[in-house]
Amino acid sequence: MSNGPLTGLRILEFAGIGPGPFAAMMLADMGADIVRVVRAGHADVADDPMLRGRRRIALDLKSDEGRAAALHLIAQADGLIEGFRPGVMERLSLGPNECHAINPKLVYGRMTGWGQTGPLAHAAGHDINYIALSGALWSTGEADRPPVAPLNLLGDYGGGSMFLVAGMLGGLLAAARTGKGDVVDAAISDGAALLMTMFYTKMHSGEWDVARQHNRLDGGAPYYGVYTCSDGKWITIAPLEPQFFALFLRLLELPEDYYEGRTDKSEWIARRAEFAGIFARRTQAEWCALFEGTDICFAPVLDLHEAPQHAHNRARATFSEGSRPIPAPAPRFANNVAPARGDAVEVTWDDMRDWPLLDE
Repeated sequence: MSNGPLTGLRILEFAGIGPGPFAAMMLADMGADIVRVVRAGHADVADDPMLRGRRRIALDLKSDEGRAAALHLIAQADGLIEGFRPGVMERLSLGPNECHAINPKLVYGRMTGWGQTGPLAHAAGHDINYIALSGALWSTGEADRPPVAPLNLLGDYGGGSMFLVAGMLGGLLAAARTGKGDVVDAAISDGAALLMTMFYTKMHSGEWDVARQHNRLDGGAPYYGVYTCSDGKWITIAPLEPQFFALFLRLLELPEDYYEGRTDKSEWIARRAEFAGIFARRTQAEWCALFEGTDICFAPVLDLHEAPQHAHNRARATFSEGSRPIPAPAPRFANNVAPARGDAVEVTWDDMRDWPLLDE
């Protein structure tokens, strides 16, 4: 039996892409029993790590038989996750009202880009569009270039999956206490905006310049950013705090008057050019030997082949071992550790009629 913190919770996931499956993966990693409903005749990507830890059943939701089977499972579930455009589940007669009529404790999670309401609710979109509307994309990149998309980490997974997981956990806790379920409206555009809270706060107080690369945390400060080494590789430095910056200057044997000028934006461009010249004199490995493990706040920039091999990642088993290293579940729990589960397993309606728990 699993002993993860969500052991015993049953969640029905209606197949989607991106943030919904990632949220379901996280819940499964914490021990929840996830059953993924796919369209009849539809095949998921084989060996997709985001689909790990659950069973998969094919249902034709447009047929009376398929809808009846889905409702039968919903009646036994603690939670539900869907990522369709607003109104799709209602047209299938599987919306919150129908589901709560048969299961009042159900926590109904809805993952969308724009949310269930608003002028854009029914429009198509992708990660870059959602973070564009939040102010997050504007703030990312270099001053003299267009904004740079931070992969789809900030929108889909940061503003989407993580908020859906948080909403589901909050709803499940409330349902356990009150016996009443809820509907979680998780919009990526909302989540991305909330992630910007600190920067909006600083802007309103005059501590943040809207222009890109004019601030301490957006690459404007010479002591917070990426630098090129002599071998063409990169390193990152971030000695923001005074004591860390003082150590940084000592290790580089730079004049102490640099310390007083660290908050003077008029000196930043010149200082950045000077630091760039210094870091270009040695290889990444040489800078690692000098800085790694110190309090100057340092790390090398690693590619996807290098990252799993770093000593810290290996010591913490941050990635799985083998020829296909995959990030391990996070966060970790001292007293509740769900066992590793493999790829999604195909099941039939007969297997799932009474929804036996995965680890029974």
